[in-house]
Amino acid sequence: MKPYRRRTSTLAVRRTLRRRGTPPKVVALGGGMGLSASLAALRRITGDDLTAVVTVADDGGSSGRLREELGVLPPGDLRKALAALCGDDDWGQTWARVIQHRFQSKGEINGHAVGNLLIVALWEQLGDPVQALDLVGRLLGAQGRVLPMSAVPLELQALVKGHDPARPDDVDTVAGQATVALTPGEVQSVHLVPNDPPAVPEAVAAVLDADWVVLGPGSWFSSVIPHLLVPELLDALVETKARKVLSLNLAPQPGETEGFSPQRHLEVLGRHAPKLALDVVLADEAAVPDRESLADAAKRLGAAVELAPVAGPDGSAKHDPELLAAAYDRIFRMHGRIGPWR
Repeated sequence: MKPYRRRTSTLAVRRTLRRRGTPPKVVALGGGMGLSASLAALRRITGDDLTAVVTVADDGGSSGRLREELGVLPPGDLRKALAALCGDDDWGQTWARVIQHRFQSKGEINGHAVGNLLIVALWEQLGDPVQALDLVGRLLGAQGRVLPMSAVPLELQALVKGHDPARPDDVDTVAGQATVALTPGEVQSVHLVPNDPPAVPEAVAAVLDADWVVLGPGSWFSSVIPHLLVPELLDALVETKARKVLSLNLAPQPGETEGFSPQRHLEVLGRHAPKLALDVVLADEAAVPDRESLADAAKRLGAAVELAPVAGPDGSAKHDPELLAAAYDRIFRMHGRIGPWR
C-alpha cells in the first residue's frame, strides 16, 4: 500500500503567501520537462517574480531541425518553459495547448511545434532573443519570464565510458545533447562547445537579484549541469546572496544516469562546479534509500536535506505540481530569507 500523501491546494499555498506578504524572487535553472515541473510548481507561490533560465544545447527533434536550418537557438525547451508558466484560466491553458501542439503531416512541417515556429519567427522579426521571448510571454499571459542561458547555440559534449558496447572499457567523446541523453554508456563528465560561452546579461542579473535560485529537477548532464559550464552564470551563482535549492529527480534517467543513487547526483554536480555551495537539497522521501549517505553528500556542498512527498500519484517519475509547490514553499519559509518577502 502506498503511503498517504496530504495534498496542499494551490489556493491554500497562495493564502499562506498573502498572509506573510510579498512572495520571493525566484530564478529556476534547467531545461526540458524537469524545468517545466519546477516552474509549474513555483508559479503557484511566486506570482510574477519568477525567471526561468533555460539551457540552449538541444539538437534533437523540431529544435534541432530549426537550429540546423536557420542557425538559431533551439526553441523547444524555451517553449516548454513558457507553457509551464501559463495560468490556470482558459486563456492560459488554451495558449499552453496551442504552443505545445505539433503538426502531423507527410511534409517538412511534420513534428514541428507551433510554439517553436512562433518563437523563431519573432527572433527573426526582432533580432533579439530576449525581447522576442518577453513578447511571447505577454501574449500567453505567462506568470514569469523565460530567458536563454546563452545567446549562442551550444553543443554539449560528454566523455562516456562504454558508449560503444563492443568496447565497454573505452572512453569516447560523444557530441550532441540528444546522443548524450540516450547513451548506453556511463557519462564521466560533460562540457560545452564553445567552452566559454557568453551568458545572457538578463540571466546573470536575475540570479544576482534573486532571493532563491532553484536547480533541477531534470536530465542531470544535459539540462542541469550545463548551466554551471557557462562561466558568467556560474560566477553569478557563486556570488549571489540568494539561497540555492537543488531539486533531485525521482529516479535515475535511463542512459544518462542509469544506476545513479541520489548522492551520486550531488557528487557529479560538485565535480563540475567545485566552488558552488548549496543551501538545501530537496528529494522525495520515497526515493532515498540511504538518507545518511545523501545527508553526507549534501553537507559537502554546504546543504541540508529536505525530504518531502513530491511525486505524482500515478507512480511515474514525474513531480506533482501542487506537492512540489508545497515543498518549495516550506523550504522558502523554513530556511531563512534574503528579501522582505516573509
